Amino acid sequence: MSEEKQPECNIGLTGHVDHGKTTLVAALSGVWAAHHSEELKRGITIKLGYADTTFRKCPECPPPQCYTTKKICPVHNIETTFLRKVSFVDAPGHESLMATMLSGAALMDGAILVISAAEECPQPQTREHLVALEIIGVKDIVIVQNKIDAVDKQKALENYKQILAFTKGTIAEGAPIIPVSSLHGANIDYLIQTLEEKIKTPVRDPSKPARMYVARSFDVNKPGTFPKDLKGGVLGGSLIQGRLKVGDELEIRPGIKVEQGGRTFYEPIFTYISSLMSGNTMMNEVGPGGLIGVGTYLDPSITKADNLVGSVAGKPGTLPPTRQELQLKVSLLDRVVGTKEMQKVEHLKARENLMLVVGSAVTVGVVNAAYKDDAQLLLKRPVCIETGMRVALSRMLAGRWRLIGYGYVQ
Repeated sequence: MSEEKQPECNIGLTGHVDHGKTTLVAALSGVWAAHHSEELKRGITIKLGYADTTFRKCPECPPPQCYTTKKICPVHNIETTFLRKVSFVDAPGHESLMATMLSGAALMDGAILVISAAEECPQPQTREHLVALEIIGVKDIVIVQNKIDAVDKQKALENYKQILAFTKGTIAEGAPIIPVSSLHGANIDYLIQTLEEKIKTPVRDPSKPARMYVARSFDVNKPGTFPKDLKGGVLGGSLIQGRLKVGDELEIRPGIKVEQGGRTFYEPIFTYISSLMSGNTMMNEVGPGGLIGVGTYLDPSITKADNLVGSVAGKPGTLPPTRQELQLKVSLLDRVVGTKEMQKVEHLKARENLMLVVGSAVTVGVVNAAYKDDAQLLLKRPVCIETGMRVALSRMLAGRWRLIGYGYVQ
């Protein structure tokens, strides 16, 4: 695969707040994924961050030292061999931003679970993120024991045993645990080798109709831009199947909110693709893998400030229906995750509000009817979703949305 092509695999960065996810992305890619002004001010990730990097290998160095992201080997001063290009999705670890993490997980082919060696394991969001990965269906996981520079050997071994105990019986049982110092770049070569071995590029079917989960949407025009120089709205996200080309017609669902004759409904948006970008590279055609920017001819006021996040985009007539009501086959967890108390999960009750995450969409639903493992919900904001899709369910507990289980659309 050429280095000029788009990344072929999305790797998520998950874990508790301030365990070093964004610093790890910077160590792997050279890109600080937190760009939002409030993120820089507060030192936490609020929105999904993206960064692309290329994994390479020096033909002369022994493993794991041969694994690198550098084009020229600093030891032998020779060009390194291209392995593959990947995209990192940096999800927020703060408990109040769980919905953003869940919507980001829908774009992940595999994940790195970052656990600080300087704190007891598991922290509440470490547990919550691991359950979230299981619910969304992310199976390939590599654990990074970060901040080993901040502890002595005994503390690092103690923390390692805690990680083993915590992951026992979960999807991360048996996952590789790599001790790393993101700040000093220690063991990054060993981590790259492990990612190459553990998180493979999924087999894609390019013949399926194009379907893109919209994770960000922008107005790229600066204030004061002359009308003749204005650019159309931009969608950011990932193709989960199919291919898109410049000039293709695009349908976006649920679309625009319309209020008419005392009722509210959503109308799909139709536009054409004006440009495609992967990382900093302009493309004529894109497929699944990596995070892409799709330039359109939409009025930028429609796409500004993440207005279309949670939408699904694809070729007209190929998208799932927009639904305001959902019938779910529900599976609840035994215990609430994300809290230290780990209280028991109560059955769903009629008229309670739940937060639902499906793909990159986040909405609130009111339970109309609930039985043992079936529930009917009326959504406050509709979603574009097909039968059989999995939906993450959260309940408001002590002022926060807490993950309590999942459901399949009937």
